[in-house]
Amino acid sequence: MELMEKLRILSDAAKYDVSCSSSGSNRKNRGGLGNADVSGICHSWSEDGRCISLLKILFTNHCIYNCKYCVNARSVDSKRAAFTVEEVVDLTVNFYKRNYIEGLFLSSGIFKSCDYTMEKLIEVAKRLREDENFNGYIHMKAIPGASEYLIKELGRYVDRMSINIELPTEKSLALLAPEKKIAEITKPMDFVSKTLKINFLEKKKYKNFGRKNLFLPAGQTTQMIVGTGDIHDRDIMMRSQSLYDDYSLKRVYYSAYVPVRENSNLPKFATPLLREHRIYQADFLIRFYGFRATELLSERKKDFDLNMDPKMDWAIENFVEPIEINKARADELLKIPGFGPKTVKKIIEARKSFALNFEDLKKLRISTKRAINFITVSGKYYGKKFDSRESLRSIILERENSEQLTFL
Repeated sequence: MELMEKLRILSDAAKYDVSCSSSGSNRKNRGGLGNADVSGICHSWSEDGRCISLLKILFTNHCIYNCKYCVNARSVDSKRAAFTVEEVVDLTVNFYKRNYIEGLFLSSGIFKSCDYTMEKLIEVAKRLREDENFNGYIHMKAIPGASEYLIKELGRYVDRMSINIELPTEKSLALLAPEKKIAEITKPMDFVSKTLKINFLEKKKYKNFGRKNLFLPAGQTTQMIVGTGDIHDRDIMMRSQSLYDDYSLKRVYYSAYVPVRENSNLPKFATPLLREHRIYQADFLIRFYGFRATELLSERKKDFDLNMDPKMDWAIENFVEPIEINKARADELLKIPGFGPKTVKKIIEARKSFALNFEDLKKLRISTKRAINFITVSGKYYGKKFDSRESLRSIILERENSEQLTFL
């Protein structure tokens, strides 16, 4: 098979894996090719709107597994292809020299065995780093079930590693990917997490700690599919929370389900991208705003409101009385709609000198448009009056809908 035909097949097969983005890696150019320190990774755009500048391919779309949601499952009648190690290395170097890319994202179907596939990925990374002296960003997908020594070896050469969990519950895996178990996926995550902690301590302890001893400088990530079967947003967020808590993941990525195979256990239609967006917003609240998954959703309410962002929805559901910004703690201020970490820092610093009034907020360039119904300023309430959470919700929806109409 011609190389360009392989590239067409294996780049198309890789588009469903979204577990890559700007790396945060600081691998500098030391006289070789590439640089992941200055300009970052995300400079071009994929068809679905994500900003990337990676050569994003599968090593092969052959796979021993038969996951019901996967386009590369072994029972799917599709054109199969596989790169050689030399082909992936040459493509990466040549694409980089032409300024098409700034790095490589390499995933793979599982060919022959987990360990065999991992050995091929390691060979690619090792060749790029040692033979080609490539210092650009490399993100590879580790294969759940592979030996720990192979995962550790891969971590020496790549900036970031993803171990994709795909589905949030044992029940969903049993139904849609019966050959996989959550424990088999989280075991390598745990190993990576512990190795990263050891690596961090060794780096602090030893002054001559060289880059050859670094292990995954940009950490690990994973991916979950949104909208496969009877899976609620709460299931996804609860799993994400546990992954962040237990394995210190850099990111959990979410991919709206796209029907690529017919199966009675799968939806016939694609998941709305707005649902994926709401989950990303909730994920942001967990990582940066101190929210817990159990706060955002419950057994009573298992899915996010598509008409309203999760922070505003939470504020309405949990409204008791307006919060006085001159007295509220930083964590309380951070949960007010429209207030982010920078806004909260401004308020905390300013009120050390004097009690803030509404004009002071304007002078500090603090927008109260979204917060107005949830705060008082020096004891005064400036929002619209309401007598119930339902009427508060109506006020906010009416305002947001009118704002959207002004852009049409």
